[in-house]
Amino acid sequence: MSAPSTYDTKPFARFEWMLSLRYLRARRKESFISVIAGFSLLGITLGVATLIIVMAVMNGFRTELLSKILGLNGHFIVQGIDTDFTDFDDVVGQIRGIEGVNQAFPYVEGQALASSPVNNFGVLVRGIRRADLENFQSIAGNVKLGSLDNFGDGEGVVIGIRLAEQLGLRVGDKLTLISPRGAVTPFGTTPRIKAYDVYGIFEIGMSEYDGAFVFMPFGEAQAYFNQDGLATGVEVFVDDADAIRAYRARMQDAVERPIYVLDWTQRNQTFFSALEVERNVMFLILTLIVLVAAMNIISGLHMLVKDKSRDIAILRTMGATRRAIMRIFFITGASIGVAGTFLGLIVGVVVCLNIEGIRQVLSRITGTELFSPELYYLSRLPAEMNFGDVFSVVLMALVLSFLATLYPAWRAARLDPVEALRYE
Repeated sequence: MSAPSTYDTKPFARFEWMLSLRYLRARRKESFISVIAGFSLLGITLGVATLIIVMAVMNGFRTELLSKILGLNGHFIVQGIDTDFTDFDDVVGQIRGIEGVNQAFPYVEGQALASSPVNNFGVLVRGIRRADLENFQSIAGNVKLGSLDNFGDGEGVVIGIRLAEQLGLRVGDKLTLISPRGAVTPFGTTPRIKAYDVYGIFEIGMSEYDGAFVFMPFGEAQAYFNQDGLATGVEVFVDDADAIRAYRARMQDAVERPIYVLDWTQRNQTFFSALEVERNVMFLILTLIVLVAAMNIISGLHMLVKDKSRDIAILRTMGATRRAIMRIFFITGASIGVAGTFLGLIVGVVVCLNIEGIRQVLSRITGTELFSPELYYLSRLPAEMNFGDVFSVVLMALVLSFLATLYPAWRAARLDPVEALRYE
């Protein structure tokens, strides 16, 4: 008796899809297999969604922090060396003549204790000219209360909104500043204590800055910190924050005196390096969720192959090839992975687009403040989806899902019809 003839159908033919999708619809005796498939689908969905959300939040967190930090501190700080920095106006003029520099201004900076009848806090006082502060969009564009109209005309200051809340101050109230660098007397240096009117209150959205910065007129800051005729440095903003080497060389060539140039990467190197390491580690850890779900696909398909061994044997005796059997079970497992991946993609995108609203709802439900500004520096939860990250997550999930189906499908194709039907 001759062996049954076999013929290979066109890959992924209609009957292969029909059988694969029928195997996904469980009957009563196959309910346990269906439960495993459901958990696999759910695991891949949650894994992909979680990865997309976490990557988006990490990207948004870095972008927001970078914009806030560079918006307030500038891309470069230029300071004089060898001699006192009395020629800061000449240096400013020389730097402003460099192509690509959009803003440069001198400043005086010092630490002080801010006091009010309610509380006391350490602050960083920065002296700046009124015209420069009005062009300083991080501050001038974010004044929430009061204005900059009288800044520079009298003894008034502009403070951050969190500092105002902590000290219980409003526009027009008095803020007392206490500096240890006061008047020099025969008995030593005495602290300088002076009260200033609050002209304006700003909010840039970064709690550390909103609660620590006080802006004072440039001349008043020179007098307050005993820096008459001097500047602490020159703040420089450029068009391209990534081209720091080119701008550094131009400034060294343009300024006609010895200077020390400090760029934003040097001042924040440890912080942003830590963010990048955390982002990569989180990606690797959360990938394990997708990997576990893919392992569930292997176990579910393996049990399905065992349960369908009689069907496989009949198909083989009717002429189905090993490759056709393998494709049938590959489609079955891959369908779970593809469906879970794209469901996770949809969930992740929807959550990212509405993440701040979701945070507020969860905060109200739990009665706690999720994403506290004091801990995370920002007043809102940012999310910035990157096409490259989303594509990488989807591709990784699909590849893991496809790889997970290969072994069970291969086992199904290798099943011997004679052995499978011997005891039927």
